[in-house]
Amino acid sequence: MDLTTIWAFIIAFAVFAYVVMDGFDLGIGILFPTFDPGRERDRAMNSIAPVWDGNETWLVLGGGGLFAAFPLAYAVILPATYPLISAMLLGLVFRGVAFEYRWRDPSHRRLWDFAFTGGSLVAAMAQGMTLGALLQGIEVSGRSYAGSWWDWLTPYTLLTGLGTVAGYALLGATWLIWKLDGEGQAHARKLALRAAVATLALMGAVSIYNVLLNAEYAARWLTAPEIYFAAPVPIITAIVAISLLRAVRKERNSKPFWLSLLLFFFGMAGLGVTIWPFVIPPDVTIWDAAAPERSQVFMLVGVAITMPLIIAYTAWAYWVFRGKVEDEGYH
Repeated sequence: MDLTTIWAFIIAFAVFAYVVMDGFDLGIGILFPTFDPGRERDRAMNSIAPVWDGNETWLVLGGGGLFAAFPLAYAVILPATYPLISAMLLGLVFRGVAFEYRWRDPSHRRLWDFAFTGGSLVAAMAQGMTLGALLQGIEVSGRSYAGSWWDWLTPYTLLTGLGTVAGYALLGATWLIWKLDGEGQAHARKLALRAAVATLALMGAVSIYNVLLNAEYAARWLTAPEIYFAAPVPIITAIVAISLLRAVRKERNSKPFWLSLLLFFFGMAGLGVTIWPFVIPPDVTIWDAAAPERSQVFMLVGVAITMPLIIAYTAWAYWVFRGKVEDEGYH
């Protein structure tokens, strides 16, 4: 395993950590209109208040790592998805502002609740569509993006966007199952079941679309010997999905959330099998886009120091604020 491959896995880990951690934050925002105004909404927000902003550290690490370790990929992917990236960042800004101001400006709480939901929905949809734009392929000429402003907008990217929204809603609902009790938890179970069904249906649709989208993707999943290495991913995913549905119905506490994380893990593993070793399909591999070896070594030393610290303080924050959410929250 060379340095470039190590960096590919580091960035993949950072992206996965962001998706699962900030995913349930965004999921709660997406589900927010289904909660009753007052105590139910306050408890939902208090469940993420101590950790939501720290979760976005992984977005910075993933984006910064891509810029530093794979500068060509950064220089091509961003121009290809500028509208989506801009929408995502604006959504995150609106969500963050609304999160704080709904407590400090109660006379306009309805407006801030709308901004919280709208920002979460826009950010989630933009992230999913960015993934779809990458998977469907980006036109590259020389070392620059050669496509048009609207190449990212296709039925496929809309499908991946909706799948991400449903998946984040699942993470948010299962998080609330873990953190709430009483009527709030019962409501979260109903939402989790619906979100799980929607997520699984959309994951299946995206998987089928991937096979139809690109002959090389189809070959990796449907021809020997590649199929023997790829087959365990959908099989394990199906087992996790069945276990998740049973855990929600049997009124488990934290198990649905952990199974939702596993579902995302194997979903991302499937995407990794589909796209590897390309960082920009269909032409640019991770080695084509990589920074010089000396730069990778220098950055690897920094990551070796900072990443354990990020993991440690994140784990500590979750440990300190463990347990059920009461009426008296972070604010």
